[in-house]
Amino acid sequence: MLSTLSSNVVLAKARAMYGRRLKAQQYQDLLNCHSVTEIARYLANNTDYDKVLAGINDRDIYRGQLENRLKQKLFADSASLCRYELSTSDVFAVFLLQRNEVGQILNALLHLNADMPKEYFFSMPSTLAMHSHIDLAGLSNAEDFDSILSALSHTPYKALLDPFRPSQEQPLNYTAAENALYTYLYSNLYDIIESHPLRSTKQDLKQLLDLYLDLMNFARIVRLKTHFQAGPDYIRSNLLPFGSLRRDQVEKMIHAKDAEEVRELLKKTKLGKRTSKIEYNFEDQLAERALYHACKHSIHFSVHPPVVMFSYIFYTQIELMDITNIVEGIRYKLPPEEIKKLLAFSNF
Repeated sequence: MLSTLSSNVVLAKARAMYGRRLKAQQYQDLLNCHSVTEIARYLANNTDYDKVLAGINDRDIYRGQLENRLKQKLFADSASLCRYELSTSDVFAVFLLQRNEVGQILNALLHLNADMPKEYFFSMPSTLAMHSHIDLAGLSNAEDFDSILSALSHTPYKALLDPFRPSQEQPLNYTAAENALYTYLYSNLYDIIESHPLRSTKQDLKQLLDLYLDLMNFARIVRLKTHFQAGPDYIRSNLLPFGSLRRDQVEKMIHAKDAEEVRELLKKTKLGKRTSKIEYNFEDQLAERALYHACKHSIHFSVHPPVVMFSYIFYTQIELMDITNIVEGIRYKLPPEEIKKLLAFSNF
């Protein structure tokens, strides 16, 4: 009885939270803003982000502060749902922490690779930072690779990144480091999924994750062929070892003569047919938009609380990414129609 009650609560709460998502008109209103201050003020006065933005001085707010506040909503919602979904609550909370830790590390590496280490600052919400074993202040102030490793001591990430230590002869291989971190992260998530006692729940969760990671690999193949003219061995070594595509299908894409052939090969797969109606402006966007649509469907129709919970969290993560893209677009004075092309939300 208690289990049934908890399940019903999770389904009701997640769907109620989803009902307060950003709508088409709100997206358009955000696109019409002219500054970070205007965006912060609009979100505080017209959306479900009002609580996390309460009391903020929107006149002096900068991009990082706004993003940090907005992330607080994701974790508050997650904590609220995890309270009732006992079968996955603790392990899912660990995944949320690890996902943010990986994001912080990649930001630090990206700035280091661009020779701008001092421009990095950590933006992990305090609700997660207090549980992290990363020295976040040290990571934010890191000026070289060794400083980053020092900030990661006593965490699994140090051993993961140590093989990618750059030298004068060999610069940092950011793509390979990213691949190692994401492999660690998603391996843990697959383990979480596999630990669930219900087979049907596991299948639905795995389908969501497979969809996203298959399309991430597709985008990587296209990007490596287009921008780096990479060969098969290099491409293969930089793919995530997950997904539903068969090995022979992936190999055909790896050996395709160009990006267009990769796209045509995807269309011939079940995944390609499933996502054929999704419009996208660049390959990396397809994974986000496909997951966006899959999560919407699961929130509406799934009867499995962990599936609805995961879907809502991933949906909200995509919404946050869209807001970030709007902020960045406005900072660089892009026209609203150009910023709109960067969004996963496309229903307006």
